[in-house]
Amino acid sequence: MKKIQIAVDGPASSGKSTVAKIVAQDLGLIYLDTGAMYRAAAAVALRNKTGLADDIISVITDNPISFKNTKKGQLVFLGDEDVTSLIRTNEVTNNVSWVAAISEIREFLVAEQQRIAAEGNIIMDGRDIGTVVLPEADLKIFLVASVDERAERRFKENQLKGIPTDLETLKFEIAERDRKDSTREVSPLKQAQDAILLDSTGMSINDVVQFIETKAKEL
Repeated sequence: MKKIQIAVDGPASSGKSTVAKIVAQDLGLIYLDTGAMYRAAAAVALRNKTGLADDIISVITDNPISFKNTKKGQLVFLGDEDVTSLIRTNEVTNNVSWVAAISEIREFLVAEQQRIAAEGNIIMDGRDIGTVVLPEADLKIFLVASVDERAERRFKENQLKGIPTDLETLKFEIAERDRKDSTREVSPLKQAQDAILLDSTGMSINDVVQFIETKAKEL
């Protein structure tokens, strides 16, 4: 199969990262978790009690975001610090949207994502990959699912990780994040015109993976 770029976009907890990681492994692609980059930026903002783009970018410039694949999965680092667990806490999750909406931070991280993608043979997931980061991607998937199903998925994930979670609260938070992501002025969440809409409600992870891999092999 030729070198390709795959963009997987969609709302929170639609299964983008889980699916993209499997597709990357199966097809021998590089996987870049853009959501983790914005989560790391949110963690920096919270830790340093700042909402100023220059402050956040300065910290990340001195402590670059990087990824490391291990047998237990992909780890996320901020400089030398493993922030894999930190960026998945409820506090970070509930603050990602406003940090990601800061235009200077998006421009900074998008440039990093495009630099990595320039090598080709990559799959990225996020909210503006097909529209902003990789507008020329060979395959674009817009992955959605009902709020109830996405909340159930995140609830089970948090239980496994030992993160205290209330299901009804999760439903509200996910719906609210959808609203924020879809209405922000900078790079809002929206389906690219040439993206394939895939509603994964009621589908297994394997079903979604097989769909994307079949489309990729047809390129």
